[in-house]
Amino acid sequence: MPNLAATLKEEIRRLARKEIRAQMGTTRKAAASHRREIARLKRVLQSQEKKIARLASHAQASDETTNGKEDAVEGLRFSPRSVRAQRRRLKLSAQEFAKLVGVSAQTIYHWEQGKGRPRAAQFAALTSIRGIGLREARSRLEGD
Repeated sequence: MPNLAATLKEEIRRLARKEIRAQMGTTRKAAASHRREIARLKRVLQSQEKKIARLASHAQASDETTNGKEDAVEGLRFSPRSVRAQRRRLKLSAQEFAKLVGVSAQTIYHWEQGKGRPRAAQFAALTSIRGIGLREARSRLEGD
């Protein structure tokens, strides 16, 4: 009888191993598939990060050249607060100030709110009226 018990144990062990191998095979395949997908996603992420970095550096370089051209008129910078302060110093309405600079009143409003920036020619006009007084501003408006 001991032979029968040992044989039965051995057969049960063999069948259990076979079942485990079958289950492990599908698990291994799924794990390998997941690893491949993770590696693919990592490659995609790396390429997207490179594109973002390249676009950011390109945008920064573009901003620097644009700001350098628009902001620097004889070393001066544009500030919405300075436009508002200059207009108030001259005691002019937005419409009158716009005539003086050569733009629309809406443009002056946008500049004062910080929603827009003057082009180089407009900025030059702004800087040219920085030093004038109230009388000079009135005489220029009446001359137009």
